[in-house]
Amino acid sequence: MRDCTTFLYTKLSNVDNSFYVNVFILKHIIEETTIEGEQMKKLIQDKTHFLQDMLDGLKITNPNIDVIADTVVVRQHKKTSGVALVSGGGSGHEPAHAGYVGEGMLDAAVCGEVFTSPTPDKVLEAIKAVDNGDGVLLIVKNYAGDVMNFEMAKDMAEMEDIQVEMVIVRDDIAIDDVEKRRGVAGTVFVHKYAGYLSEHGKKLTEIKTEVEAMMEHMRTIGMALTPPAVPTTGKYGFDIEDHEMEIGIGIHGERGLERVPVEPVEQIVQRLIEQLKQEVTSDELIVMVNGMGGTPLSELDIVTKYVALQLEKEGKTVKAWFVGDYMTSLDMQGFSLTFVPYDERVLSAFRAPTTSRFF
Repeated sequence: MRDCTTFLYTKLSNVDNSFYVNVFILKHIIEETTIEGEQMKKLIQDKTHFLQDMLDGLKITNPNIDVIADTVVVRQHKKTSGVALVSGGGSGHEPAHAGYVGEGMLDAAVCGEVFTSPTPDKVLEAIKAVDNGDGVLLIVKNYAGDVMNFEMAKDMAEMEDIQVEMVIVRDDIAIDDVEKRRGVAGTVFVHKYAGYLSEHGKKLTEIKTEVEAMMEHMRTIGMALTPPAVPTTGKYGFDIEDHEMEIGIGIHGERGLERVPVEPVEQIVQRLIEQLKQEVTSDELIVMVNGMGGTPLSELDIVTKYVALQLEKEGKTVKAWFVGDYMTSLDMQGFSLTFVPYDERVLSAFRAPTTSRFF
């Protein structure tokens, strides 16, 4: 199997006319080479109904949400005051983002098809649905399609006199250029921190400033043993040999820092921490051990043990652990580590109550 992904994002601007032309070309070609007759096994009814069926099931199990405009998840009871929070992106990262709609976290999540950005009109629907006059903060992972479409929705909302701000999450250190870094598992911490600030009456600009200050020092790196099986295509997200693992993997299967032979978990953890400690120097940490979707909790607990041992050797103290599936990549086997320098207020925000059952 060969995975060839090409992204081209061009934004042309005419300053005099305040005219913007956004062009996004996505070409994703995957050639599948499998044993003749082999079929991917997935618990779906129809691949064209994947997103709708998923949201229908989510609504059945969570009576505190509604689904509007087909693919926008909102709180059933709109809050009457306070900054509203909207996030979203392509599906396949569950429980992100729809699972985090609830008191103490998001007001709305805009769901695209699997690994596909939601369209600007859907984002605009979400903004208009949750706005109560106190402003709306968009929390966006740093992918070209997401950024472009949320920006366009922001512009359209502002034309309707809705106050909107946007923060872009760039926590993935697998990319050297900070501006090009991807938004990954740390995005969930941003949801929680922003939700806490909103619940405590902070204004829109204050929340944006405080969230960006927290993100400035938050870092993530991940790894994968296997690719995700994409139900809407019937193909795997990327090609990897049985004896290999990818260090620095993205949540859509993007290539990372290196591809090396599989090692025992202690050595894998050491590799990831070696990268993280170059950018997070605090001796006191908040740590997320995030599953990629196909990793059993037992193995995440094993990872946690060796992370704790390695950080102890490094003279680091972990003030709080968050272990589980927070930002996944369908059924990819692997995990990511997110480090946030300890701050009592930030930790209080992470531990504050939320009606989301996934945090």
